[in-house]
Amino acid sequence: MTYRAPVKDMLFDMQELAGLQQLTEQIPAFADYGPETAQAVLEECAKLNEDVIAPLNVEGDRNPSYWKDGQVFATPGFKEAFRQFADGGWQGLQHPTDFGGQGLPKTIGAACGEMINSANLSFALCPLLTDGAIEALLTAGSDDQKAMFIPKLIDGSWTGTMNLTEPQAGSDLALVRTRAEPQGDGTYKIFGTKIFITWGEHDMAENIVHLVLARVAGAPEGVKGISLFIVPKFLVNADGSLGARNDAHCVSIEHKMGIKASPTAVLQFGDHGGAIGTLIGEENRGLEYMFIMMNAARFGVGVQGIAVAERAYQKAAQYARDRVQSRPVDGSIKASAPIIHHPDVRRMLMTMRALTEGSRAMSIVAAAAYDAAHHHPDAEARQQNQAFYEFMVPLVKGYSTEMSLEVTDLGVQVHGGMGFIEETGAAQYYRDAKILTIYEGTTAIQANDLVGRKTTRDGGALARAVAGQIEATEALLGARDSAAARSVLKRLRAARQAYLDVVDFIVAQAKSNPNAAFAGSVPYLMLAGNLVAGWQLARALLVAEDKVVAGVDVSFMTAKIATARFYAEHILSRAGGLRDAIVEGADSVTALALDAF
Repeated sequence: MTYRAPVKDMLFDMQELAGLQQLTEQIPAFADYGPETAQAVLEECAKLNEDVIAPLNVEGDRNPSYWKDGQVFATPGFKEAFRQFADGGWQGLQHPTDFGGQGLPKTIGAACGEMINSANLSFALCPLLTDGAIEALLTAGSDDQKAMFIPKLIDGSWTGTMNLTEPQAGSDLALVRTRAEPQGDGTYKIFGTKIFITWGEHDMAENIVHLVLARVAGAPEGVKGISLFIVPKFLVNADGSLGARNDAHCVSIEHKMGIKASPTAVLQFGDHGGAIGTLIGEENRGLEYMFIMMNAARFGVGVQGIAVAERAYQKAAQYARDRVQSRPVDGSIKASAPIIHHPDVRRMLMTMRALTEGSRAMSIVAAAAYDAAHHHPDAEARQQNQAFYEFMVPLVKGYSTEMSLEVTDLGVQVHGGMGFIEETGAAQYYRDAKILTIYEGTTAIQANDLVGRKTTRDGGALARAVAGQIEATEALLGARDSAAARSVLKRLRAARQAYLDVVDFIVAQAKSNPNAAFAGSVPYLMLAGNLVAGWQLARALLVAEDKVVAGVDVSFMTAKIATARFYAEHILSRAGGLRDAIVEGADSVTALALDAF
């Protein structure tokens, strides 16, 4: 089946939950990017992704990129599709107009990001990493570096990569051993090996701009001694033209279970005298700058989870409408019927739909907070939104990617035995989704961030403030007399209380018994993500009920109400069990002796 972008749902989230109109009124830079512009952008984006990029998804899985004699060749059709993507200005959608971008809000950009990832996850990874490189250069690059590299990255002539991982240094970047030797002319020679470099070599652009973590001789040990360098595939002359081939080479690419069309490269720097690099910012502050890329990428990976879940849901729903098997248990049809008539299939489809819509709403609301944090004229508003956005990033990344595994798994299950057959395509979404919980920081790393930086550092103040906002939504639900509102209120209130119990427990245990606090870190992340996504659907229910009364798009709004209620009764209701596992089950996590494993 073909992909159809859920433009209406995205616009609903932007307008009714993220407050797009308010952003345009409060932030002068966004004055021209209201709902009408958003709709026009999303509809145009949908055309490109539905018609050009999505048809290449299966081809990329069956005929992936390949390495030969140091070069990597993309899946047939990718190069031409990338040129259409770049020529359409999509790489620069959210980036500053000063460098050739369009300067649109992240609120709109997040929805466009979901579309390209739904269309083709492997393809979308190349622009995602380029976005991260642009963000890092905008924040820490010199004026000359910005002028030399950012316009070419934005117009798609060049692409960007992020080089952290080494064979001995995965999540623990203190173990990075790639070295940088100053040459006395402002350049450095880079020596070392980097692995797992997404789109680290390819033939879709003229140049590849590698951002590389390395140590300068004499730097402190650990993460405090890491610097960040620009190491382009081809050196760049002073006039911006391409010069000699740099000593940065792809020596192999990985063979993976999913995202097969995205080349994951092993890059060797300095085997032939040293790769030439230039320092970004100051020495020994590289990890700080790299985190700019990582935070941008982490949000983007969360959106990838939503995207692949949406694609899996669409495919499963279509199959359930077409596949005829068995009579309905209620006797409504006297012969074998499409399986969508069976209650358990409906349960699976509703779970897929509710999880996807809840996570989408959460991500778009987070994107609006990012926009306000970076552009609002009031300093206090910027600070509050920045804190909220930073709290949301591990939820968007962690919860949405774990959610995508549940949704793509259900997608295979809806297909039954045919889901296990590669030709149906359901399995590709399942395989592709698995990497999302791993790269750009595993779910456990997101959870550790949520516990250590976002909850215990301020004694739980921010986490409780989020609960306070949820309680305000409960008050609005309490003023309604509909069965759906009452049901959502009951589960939302219970989930919020479970969450607060966990926050209290983690804050109390963090210093005195850190194993207990961190034993429940991933369940805490899942509880918090579940709660926040459910909160957004509760807000959606309030809007939808009012719209139904007003006679506005009744079928869409009725579906919104049904989805919100299902989420509350079938997904928010998981919160109590997570609370008990964290608060009452910490000791059992570490009870077994190490030599018993």
